[in-house]
Amino acid sequence: MMRLVLAASAAALLATPALAALKAGDKAPAFATQGYMAGEPINLSLSEALKKGPVVLYFFPAAHTSGCNLEAHLFSSAIDDFKAQKATVIGITAGNVDQLAAFSKETEHCAGKFPVAADPGAKIAKSYDSVLTMKPDWSDRTSYVIAPNGTILHAYSKLDPSQHVAETLGAVKAFNAKK
Repeated sequence: MMRLVLAASAAALLATPALAALKAGDKAPAFATQGYMAGEPINLSLSEALKKGPVVLYFFPAAHTSGCNLEAHLFSSAIDDFKAQKATVIGITAGNVDQLAAFSKETEHCAGKFPVAADPGAKIAKSYDSVLTMKPDWSDRTSYVIAPNGTILHAYSKLDPSQHVAETLGAVKAFNAKK
C-alpha cells in the first residue's frame, strides 16, 4: 500500500506543471554561455541579445528527447513571426549538451533558425528557477519573455511543449503593442 501511495505521489509530481519563481516585473538574471547556431559554436549572452529587442528564453530538459524535439520544431516553424516582432529566440538546456551542435542544425528540430545554449550543471536554469524536479541537473520546460531593459514580461512553465510558442509570441506582441 505504501508503495502505491509513493508511486502515485511521484506520478503527480511529474504531471504537475512547474511554477516559474521568476514573475513578470522581476529582473532577469544575466548569463553568458557557449551555444550553437546551425551547428556552429557561438557565444551567447543575455545582455547582447537584449540590445536587439525582447528575448524569448526557453529552457528545455534535453536535446533529442521527444518533447524537446517538438518544442524546438515549433519555435523553428514560428521564427519568422518572432523576427517580425523584433524578438530573439534562445533555447537553453542542461541536458545532453554534447548533442547541441547537431540539434541546432537538424531540420526536424531548430533547423539552424535560432541558437541553443549549453547550461552544464543547470547553473543558468537554477538562477531562473527552471530545474526539473526529478532531475535537478537538467532544465525544466519554462519559457520567459524578457524586455530589452532586462525585466521579465512573461513566464510560462509547463512540461507539455505545445503552448510555449503561443504563450511567448502572444507576450511579445502585447509588449510591442504597448510601445
